Amino acid sequence: MKKWLLTAAVATAFTAQADEGMWQPHQLPDMAAELKAKGLEIDVKSISDLTEFPMNAVISLGGCTASFVSPKGLVVTNHHCAYGAIQYNSTAENNLLQNGFLARKMSDELQATPGSRIYVTEEITNVTDKVTAGLNQKSGDDFYKAVEAREKSLVAECEQDAGYRCQVYSFHRGLEYYLVKQLEIRDVRLVYNPAGSVGKYGGDVDNWMWPRHTGDFSFYRAYVGPDGKPADYSEDNVPFEPKSFLKVSAKGVQEGDFVMVAGYPGRTNRYRTAQEVENQFGWTYPNSKILRETIMDIIYDVAPEGSDDRIKYESTLASLANYAKNFTSMIEFYGKSSMLADKVAMEQQLTNWINADAKRKQQYGKALAELNQLVAKDQQHQERDLILSYMGYAQMLKTADSLYRLANEKQKPDMEREPGYQERDMTRFTSGMERIDRRYAENVDKAILLEMLTRYAMLPKAQRLPELDKAFGLTGQFDEAKLQQTLDKLYAGTELDNKEVRLAWMNKSVDEFRQSKDPFIQLAVQLYDMNMALEAQQKQLAGDLMKVRPQYMEAIIAYNQSLGKPVYADANSSLRVTVGHVKGYAPQDGLYAIPFTRLEGIAAKDTGIDPFDAPKKQLELIKQKQYGDYYMSAIDSVPVNFLSTLDTTGGNSGSPAMNGRAELVGLLFDGVYESIIGDWNYDDDSNRSIQVDSRYMLWVMQYLDNADNLLEEMVIVK
Repeated sequence: MKKWLLTAAVATAFTAQADEGMWQPHQLPDMAAELKAKGLEIDVKSISDLTEFPMNAVISLGGCTASFVSPKGLVVTNHHCAYGAIQYNSTAENNLLQNGFLARKMSDELQATPGSRIYVTEEITNVTDKVTAGLNQKSGDDFYKAVEAREKSLVAECEQDAGYRCQVYSFHRGLEYYLVKQLEIRDVRLVYNPAGSVGKYGGDVDNWMWPRHTGDFSFYRAYVGPDGKPADYSEDNVPFEPKSFLKVSAKGVQEGDFVMVAGYPGRTNRYRTAQEVENQFGWTYPNSKILRETIMDIIYDVAPEGSDDRIKYESTLASLANYAKNFTSMIEFYGKSSMLADKVAMEQQLTNWINADAKRKQQYGKALAELNQLVAKDQQHQERDLILSYMGYAQMLKTADSLYRLANEKQKPDMEREPGYQERDMTRFTSGMERIDRRYAENVDKAILLEMLTRYAMLPKAQRLPELDKAFGLTGQFDEAKLQQTLDKLYAGTELDNKEVRLAWMNKSVDEFRQSKDPFIQLAVQLYDMNMALEAQQKQLAGDLMKVRPQYMEAIIAYNQSLGKPVYADANSSLRVTVGHVKGYAPQDGLYAIPFTRLEGIAAKDTGIDPFDAPKKQLELIKQKQYGDYYMSAIDSVPVNFLSTLDTTGGNSGSPAMNGRAELVGLLFDGVYESIIGDWNYDDDSNRSIQVDSRYMLWVMQYLDNADNLLEEMVIVK
């Protein structure tokens, strides 16, 4: 597909459906008139140029978004994005999750979780031709490996500049490829997080719900070496000085105001086939929900509340609960919607359009049928594959497998190693080994592995793996007591729960692994060939899909262009911009949700019991109507959270919500329950993002936590 075709389609589509779409920065100049009409006051070129304000103030945390808000490298993101770092620094005696944390001077700031990173995107380059040229004759594993080799070569060349992390991203399912170059800041420190009764107010009960009253914000700081370049943690390091930072608005927004978000949305699936949609909602989400809730129950049962073991798993629990509720909503709204019928109808319309022209039929005629055949093949062992994937929550087995894989990969030249095991990955790998100390408890790990193996043992014989059966003694009639004894011996005999032991294994040879008496190391050796065979099968299928999906996407783009509909790419964790307005919605007949919540809503929800246990000081301030400079006359209070029509998804958490002047007016942290299905289908009437209002953030900092040092450091627009 020619680039002009994509650009033209985007330009015509934007007028009709302006609030839908996660746009690549280079697409924005074609939307200049529409953006200005909607409320953008700064030059549109500045949000298409990564080196200019405000785009160079927006950063990635590798799973969440954040932004610089001071010239001294101060970073604001969501409380739930910093949750892992808060949990890592918490103990039963000093529980920062519960009590909050504020460093009143820089020397008090705490190291974030090992491996924490701040990524500043500096360049995005179209490398489609360099990735795909001359590969038409290859298929399956050969195609997969050829693309991977070219991507690794581009990344290696890009990373010759010290301090940078590069990655090739696939857009439109392989129709285009872009090389993204990011400054990688390795010294990240926790500066401030409000108490959990503010930052996680409402907990899982309010998650994905409206009205919402959550102070979902926290602060990091980025540090670099004395020379200004990225460096590992050191007391000699100095705060990073960003090229620009966002001013924080104390005026905020009103209903109907323009807002935009720049961030790193994770994954959407709006161009999947009807066959994929039906399987995802009818099988994958329901079964994934069951497994997530089962693991949560195990943690609750085995690790008592308030114990150090429970604190170690709080971050895991938060993630599991978030997506369990996400899947519940997906299933519920899919059942009420016409999504599948709409997909079937769209595919029929696409087929009719293709068949109406001989040239189109020759170019696209077989794409959908071939894609569905490959998808069906991918689903043949999905029950087994799902259980194996959730077995990854058992740290010891996963750790042993990773370490042995590393030993095998080190026997190869670096450019031939599997991604994740190259020299460029060793710092991350090491951090992963270090993090386990605050993310692992033997009894929990053992119980999770027992549960997953029990479920695996119930699979039909055709789904089973002989090597796995033999390794865990599952070859005869299933005996749970016997399996429990096997696991007891494994965990009693391993030393991989010791950080120094894990780190030492990173430098040992394949022969040393084979001679080891550690039971989990022995398991990893025993299962290695099986794992490699499964991986080879997956790559063969992935390579075939990588050839067919772009053909299907090219047909969709051409068809959409003929109708004037959007052709933005599905989210893939790369930098995107979305635009919208502050707006309420009608969640059901007879109800309308206004777009703001108030301080008084916090007090109304308060029960004194988690998760509705607002701090007593906060309740007193609300009772006194201590609004300060953050009063909003339209609601007669300080706004806590607000709704917008911004098109967002996971990964956008922590994204700065900006007004037309690119001032920070809030942080995006969630979506309403009705919008969860937006990963698959955008609905202008129900898709609403939830932001914590900048006025509430400033109010908490000033009146509740007395974070005067940070307020003085930021530029606050009053």
